Amino acid sequence: MAPAEPSSASPPAAPGHAVRRFARLALPYWKSERRWLIAGATLAFLLLTIGQVALVMWTSYWNRAFFDALEARSLDALLHQILVFALILALTMAVTAVHMHVKRWLQLDWRRWLTANLVGQWMTHSRHYRLQFIKGEHDNPDQRIAEDIRIATEAAISLAHSLTYSLLVGWGFIAILAEVSGSAPIPGSEFQVPGYMVLLAFIYAGGGATIGYLLGRPLVRATNRLQSVEANLRFSLARARENAEAIAIAHGEGMERRSAVQLFGDVARVWDRQTLAYLGIVSFSTAYGNLMPIFPILIAAPQFIVGALTLGGLMQSAQAFERLASALSWPIDKLGEIAMWRTSAGRVVNLHHDMVKLDLIDSRGETSRIRLGHSPRPELQLRGLSLDTPAGEPLLRDLDLSVRRGERILIVGDAHVTLALFKAVAGLWPWGRGEILLPDGQEMAFLPQRPFLPTDTLRAVLCYPQPPEHYTTSELQRALECAGIGWLAPRLDETDDWNHVLPLRAQQRLSTSRLFLQRPAWVFLEDTTDAFDSTGEAHIMEMLHHEMPDMSLLSVMRHGGLEGFFHRRIELHRGSAAVAMEGTEKVSSIAAPVASSAEIGR
Repeated sequence: MAPAEPSSASPPAAPGHAVRRFARLALPYWKSERRWLIAGATLAFLLLTIGQVALVMWTSYWNRAFFDALEARSLDALLHQILVFALILALTMAVTAVHMHVKRWLQLDWRRWLTANLVGQWMTHSRHYRLQFIKGEHDNPDQRIAEDIRIATEAAISLAHSLTYSLLVGWGFIAILAEVSGSAPIPGSEFQVPGYMVLLAFIYAGGGATIGYLLGRPLVRATNRLQSVEANLRFSLARARENAEAIAIAHGEGMERRSAVQLFGDVARVWDRQTLAYLGIVSFSTAYGNLMPIFPILIAAPQFIVGALTLGGLMQSAQAFERLASALSWPIDKLGEIAMWRTSAGRVVNLHHDMVKLDLIDSRGETSRIRLGHSPRPELQLRGLSLDTPAGEPLLRDLDLSVRRGERILIVGDAHVTLALFKAVAGLWPWGRGEILLPDGQEMAFLPQRPFLPTDTLRAVLCYPQPPEHYTTSELQRALECAGIGWLAPRLDETDDWNHVLPLRAQQRLSTSRLFLQRPAWVFLEDTTDAFDSTGEAHIMEMLHHEMPDMSLLSVMRHGGLEGFFHRRIELHRGSAAVAMEGTEKVSSIAAPVASSAEIGR
C-alpha cells in the first residue's frame, strides 16, 4: 500500500496544551542517566545568565557616573570611568562567550537525546512502516525528527534564557528606576506618585504588548500553515528524487514539474499571508522601538530642567526605563519565535502521540487479531490465519499451514493475497486474525521485490543489517560470486547510491548475495528474482540449494517455471483458503557451476 500523502496541519493546540505535551515528552532529559552533567550545565547556564544581568545593572550605574563626570568636567573622574568600562567590557565578553558555549552545548545535547528517543521509537516494531496506515498528524516523520526537534529544542532553551533574563532585568531595573526617578506630583494636586516612571514603563509595555498580540495572532496561524506546505513541497521533491528512474522511463517529468509548481504556489500564497501578518507587527514594532529611547527622556526632562536630576540621573533613568520596558515586552518581542516553537513542538509531540496510539491500537486488538509468536518446534505454523485489507475487505480465510525445517515452498496465486501473507509473516500486516508461530531461535531473512540498498560502501550494503566487520573480504567476494555479481568485488570499499547506479537485476542479485553471506535458517522471498531471465533464476535457485541445503525457503512468485526447485506449490485465491498443493518431488541436488559475472550479473 502506498504511503499516506502529507496532509495539512490541523489548527495548533492551545498554548498551555502544547507546552504540557512537549514537557512530558522532552523534560525527562533532565532525569536521564547523565542527569548530573546536565544539571551542572543547567546551573552554569543560570549563573551565567545572572552574571549577564549583573553586568547590565553595573553598566547602568556606570552610565550615571560617566555622565555625571562629563557634567562636572572632571578629567580624573572621566579617566576612572573609562577604566571601569574597560573592566565591564572584558567581563561582558568573557561571560557572553562562556554563556554561548554552555547554551549551545545544552541545545545540541537535548536535541541528541530527544532525537535518539524518537528515532528509537520510530525504528522499533516497524512503526516507521505501520504509521502509514493510521490516521493522525504524523506526515513527514523524517522532517519532524530532523528539523522540528532542532527548532523545538533550540528555541525552548533560547526562550527560557531570554525569559529568565527579562524577569531578572525587570526586577532589577524596577528598583533602579524607582530610586532614580523619585516621585512626581499629579497636575493640579499635591498628591505625589512614587516611582512614577515605573508605572509609566508598565503602561507603555502593557499597551505595546496588547496591540502587538492582536497584530501578531494572524502571524501564528500563517507560520503554522507555512511550515505545513513547505513540508509538502520537500516531500514531493524527495519522492521525485527517490523515484528518478521510474519517472524518467515513464517520461513523467512534465507531471512532476506541474506538481512542484502547484505545491510551490501553495507556499507562495501562504508566504504572502505571512508577509501581510508581518507588515502589521513589524510596522508597530518599529514605531514602538524607535520611541522607546526618546519617551523616558521626554518624561524625565522636567525634573532635569528644574535641577531635581543630574545629567547622569537623567540618562540612567532613561536607560532603566528602556531596559524595564524591553523586559516587559518579552512576549511581543518573541512572538515569532514562540509561534515557530509552538508549531515545531506540536509536530514533534503529534508524531510521538501517534506512535503511542499505534501501540495502544495493537494492545487493544482494534486493527489486528493476528498473534505473532514463537514456537520451540523447528517449523513455521499458520493456524486459522485470515487476512483482510486495511479497509476490512477479506483477502484470505482460515489458512492452516505447517512448514518443516528444510522444506521449500512455492506460493502462487492472487498477488494481493500472496503479498499480504509475506508481510503478515514478517509482522508488517496487522489486518486479520489467527496465529503465526515462527521457529524460535532461528535466524530469518525477508527479501522484498525491491531491495533496500543504503548509500554506503558496497561492503556495508552487502553485510546489511549486520556490521561489516562481522565478515572477511574473502567471504564477501564468495557471496558476490555465488549471486553472479563477482564483477562488483573490486568496488567493495566504494561508496555510492547503489539503488541508482545499479540496474534492478544487479540490485536483486546484490540482495540475494546477502543470503550466501549471512546464511539464515529461514528465507522468505517476494518476487526477488523477477528481473532475472529464466537462466539467471534457475542459477540462483541451484546455488541456494547447493550452498545452503538445510535452508527453509518460502518464495512468492507471480510466474512459473521454477516448480522443480520446490517441495510444494501452494496456490492462494482471494477470499478463500483454497490451497492447491502440487509436486512432492525433492529439489534437485545438482548445483550448476558459478556462471561468469559478465554473463549473468549485469
